[in-house]
Amino acid sequence: MTDVLAIGAHPDDVEIGMGGAIATWAAHEIQVHIVDLTEGEMSSNGTVETRRIEASRAAEVLGATRENAQFPDRGLQNVRTEALAFLVELIRTQRPKAVFAPFPHDRHPDHAHASSLVKEAVFSAGIQKFAPDAGRSIKGVSLYYYMINGFHNPDFVVDIGSSYEKKKQSLLAYTTQFGESSDVQTPLTYGYLEALEGRDRLMGKEVGLTFAEGFLTEKPLLFSMDMVRGGQG
Repeated sequence: MTDVLAIGAHPDDVEIGMGGAIATWAAHEIQVHIVDLTEGEMSSNGTVETRRIEASRAAEVLGATRENAQFPDRGLQNVRTEALAFLVELIRTQRPKAVFAPFPHDRHPDHAHASSLVKEAVFSAGIQKFAPDAGRSIKGVSLYYYMINGFHNPDFVVDIGSSYEKKKQSLLAYTTQFGESSDVQTPLTYGYLEALEGRDRLMGKEVGLTFAEGFLTEKPLLFSMDMVRGGQG
């Protein structure tokens, strides 16, 4: 069982969008389990074997556990039934408080497919007659979206100032993806990490922090009286 499920289409998706949040939560003994739906075998740089090692190192840096579902890269839309069954059983087995998925309107089709699958799985995991052999149904799981590519106005942010170095180190574990010495030049190999740091700085600046990661939700967030209790005199 785990507190948080962080699901991505490829190894490094989760680190890009919420590596800082994961490291922060892990430091407070919140259990996070990362699930990569594919092994990123269609990536321009790196091999499956190399990326497995990189992903393992990155998870270790963040303090999370990790597994890979080994569905086909650039082929999630072709294995939707199988992927949905896997995710429903995963959610019922792990019984998380919250599930995180890629922002659904990301430019990469795999990220959008992964997001749609996770949303459907969270819903279906609550229906006992759906895949009844896949474990006991679970309701009330919160679904949130993290950003990979681009900048989107967040519904809330997480302070990652205390864990930003761990986020950077988790990304640097992917030497085949973010290194300037990679064989093929891609959007990831030149300036990507600098741009990502700029986004995290901007998210933080919006709320008076050094670094923050932004997240989105399709449901209203509950307002707490702690947000208005007590003056600032």
